[in-house]
Amino acid sequence: MSDLTARAKELDAADELAAKRAEFVLDDVVYLDGNSLGALPANVPDRVADVVGRQWGALRIRSWEESGWWTAPERIGDRIAPLVGAAPGQIVVGDSTSVNVFKALVAAVRMAGEGRDEIVVDATTFPTDGYIAESAARMTGCRLRPVVPSEVASVLGDRTAAVLLNHVDYRTGRLHDLPALTAAVHAAGAYVVWDLCHSAGALPVGLDEHGVDLAVGCTYKYLNGGPGSPAYLYVRSDLQPRFDSPLPGWNSHAEPFGMRPEYEPAPGAPRGRVGTPDILSMLALEAALEVWDGVSVESVRAKSLALTDFFLECVERYVPEGAVESLTPVAHEERGSQVALRCQGADAVMKRLVERGVVGDYRAPDVLRFGFTPLYVGFADVERAARVLGELLS
Repeated sequence: MSDLTARAKELDAADELAAKRAEFVLDDVVYLDGNSLGALPANVPDRVADVVGRQWGALRIRSWEESGWWTAPERIGDRIAPLVGAAPGQIVVGDSTSVNVFKALVAAVRMAGEGRDEIVVDATTFPTDGYIAESAARMTGCRLRPVVPSEVASVLGDRTAAVLLNHVDYRTGRLHDLPALTAAVHAAGAYVVWDLCHSAGALPVGLDEHGVDLAVGCTYKYLNGGPGSPAYLYVRSDLQPRFDSPLPGWNSHAEPFGMRPEYEPAPGAPRGRVGTPDILSMLALEAALEVWDGVSVESVRAKSLALTDFFLECVERYVPEGAVESLTPVAHEERGSQVALRCQGADAVMKRLVERGVVGDYRAPDVLRFGFTPLYVGFADVERAARVLGELLS
């Protein structure tokens, strides 16, 4: 047994979150791709069976009231709220991240008002966010200005309407400074939209604490909601009366069953709704969120940093010098919950890792990406992953 193997055992024995692993459906594979698709929480299959067999099969239409289907988007939003530092009544669950980015960005431009005709977007953003931002700019008559996050503060001005940023870079795992960037946007009189896809459930966000205007995120990564599970939209409470959605639907109407031809938006978070909620996946998500019972985001962050620190140490020890280059910042305040390694032939290397029971993912052109979900990833997993990577690259 190497000293790193022994340390991994000691760290796992002292891990206060170790018992959470039993609440997921896992095997002997080292699963480091929870930043793309979280593992299945063990309580979800029975809950989905109940939703299908009893709520849909037996109660049918009655379940909109008797099973709480109608209020699910806000109820589940309130379940997510503590994980991103938000008070109840500000998050609605539904639609995809892309749709919610569109709603939030157009609404931000509308709130900014006359004379503000520029949208600033993270130039390194996940491609879809860029596509949506470009379309929103065309539709609102704005100029789109892509810049890297470190340069955002220097380009803001009295024409800036909205700024769309990622909390964690999906390629490198770099954590951007949400408090400072939010303050800079506000100082310029603009509105900020944060994409939390790679941070919610992995680290503290502090939406209310830092006065974030609008935020969006998916639920199938660190929140383990399942493939294609619905996304969410956060609208700060004091902005909700002014939130003018570009996608008004009957579900966001003040009288959804009034069927009136004129649109009157509902008060509060329901303004972010559009059409009929996707109940099956939404209630699977609600069940999945139960794994967070009794878990603090701060403890998750502490373990995340310990896991990524240990992984980088193991990589340095096991992997031949010069075979990989870490793109993920060393500083804790700049690191999310993943490690990205630049590697020649990364695509083929990841396929060989998967064959050896270590699952991460590949991002073009040369990045091995490993996500660390503290609720079910242990230190022995980390040591094994780095050791197998070293064997393959030796």
